[in-house]
Amino acid sequence: MKPVKFRAGEPFDYTRRKFIYDVSAVSAGLVLAAPLVSQAANLLKPQEQYTVQQVMDMFIKDVPGGALKETVDTLKAGSPDSIVKGIVTTMFATVAVIRNTIDLGANFIIAHEPTFYNHPDETDWLKDDKVYQFKRELLDKHGIAIWRNHDYIHRLVPDGVTIGVLDKLGWRKYTDKDTINILTMPPTPLKELIRHAKSKLIIDKVRYVGDPDQKCSRILFIPGAAGGQRQIQAIEHVKPDVLICGEIQEWETAEYVRDALAKGDNISLVVLGHIASEEAGSEFMLNWLREKLPGVKTTHVPTANSLSFM
Repeated sequence: MKPVKFRAGEPFDYTRRKFIYDVSAVSAGLVLAAPLVSQAANLLKPQEQYTVQQVMDMFIKDVPGGALKETVDTLKAGSPDSIVKGIVTTMFATVAVIRNTIDLGANFIIAHEPTFYNHPDETDWLKDDKVYQFKRELLDKHGIAIWRNHDYIHRLVPDGVTIGVLDKLGWRKYTDKDTINILTMPPTPLKELIRHAKSKLIIDKVRYVGDPDQKCSRILFIPGAAGGQRQIQAIEHVKPDVLICGEIQEWETAEYVRDALAKGDNISLVVLGHIASEEAGSEFMLNWLREKLPGVKTTHVPTANSLSFM
């Protein structure tokens, strides 16, 4: 469920205040300066307690454009006023992830995808469902808050999810300076690209369309689920040797690539799977939290694929 956007990254700049005092004024100044030094130390001391809402607001402040009027990035469980005891980042707040969170002594999960089985996390249709009730009761019993960070992390410049995955793959150095979704690398057989992606992203199997021996240099990388129309339009616009994506509707992008090959185009398709293609974005979130909230214990709990291969 990822919008395709092609924006260049911008450096994060910051400044720090320097405190200067006159060491010559020892006798008179020491007494006067002591309270000021104490106040300065307090100002520099990292905050140790945050509410759920404060953490959410800190991240949103880093996003170009700030808070969105319409977004799926809402609190799915818990109170915004809860004091954060520990944070878990993950793709999906599954029952297994919730139990891991409890075992870690944490009470705040930041997930990238829905908690309750539909994009906007609507629950009216689930109110009598036993699986939904079990999950909700587990969250309520242990006071676990869940915030979905989907729209905001994708709006970072560059996109936090895409950068997280490219870093995991070791491919950031190949990205276009204006469009991080376009990569240019030394000609590499398709089968080697697949082998590398499987190894780095810990994928058992992938689906693909094309010739395993095809040499690929220009790569279009679209993690998540952009949708068939966007994927196909991006192929026509970018004209890559291969589209590497998260997931597809089987009757859309795969059929387009099959027809393009029959036409004589030099194009392949690799489908990594939605979770595998975006999991490293949750690790990006983990690193952001550790930088901004050094006093809060943060842990990444991988979701892993819900589907097995036989």
